[in-house]
Amino acid sequence: MAKISLTYDGLQHATSSQTERENARGKTIATDCPYTGKGEEFSPLELTGTGVAGCCLISMGTLALRRKIDLTGTRLDAELSWTKHNDRIGAIDLTFTMAKKYSEKERMMLERAADACPIKHSFHPDIKITVKFIYPE
Repeated sequence: MAKISLTYDGLQHATSSQTERENARGKTIATDCPYTGKGEEFSPLELTGTGVAGCCLISMGTLALRRKIDLTGTRLDAELSWTKHNDRIGAIDLTFTMAKKYSEKERMMLERAADACPIKHSFHPDIKITVKFIYPE
């Protein structure tokens, strides 16, 4: 279970903090509206992208630890776009830029691990999710 607590700070700005977790260290994340707020913090859309991207990388990292595969330096760029009516997320594009060369077997395992991310599979099926892996030559 995950539980967070958010406080509306005014001027379309909110602060969230971890709660009810044994190892929670009082970390906070601020968010605001990029259009009518100050736009100084991550927007809710950016936090959604961060969540799915982080989940994919952590899923890969779990496999990498077990298999002693070095993922250090691997980058994941997430691009989220709205539907044409701007009323909900319409698409998520995930581009993995792998930092190292891997065998075909390692590539297959890493790509499957990324696909196993439970957050990625939590989105409505109407949201088109594309995934691309770029490996060094």
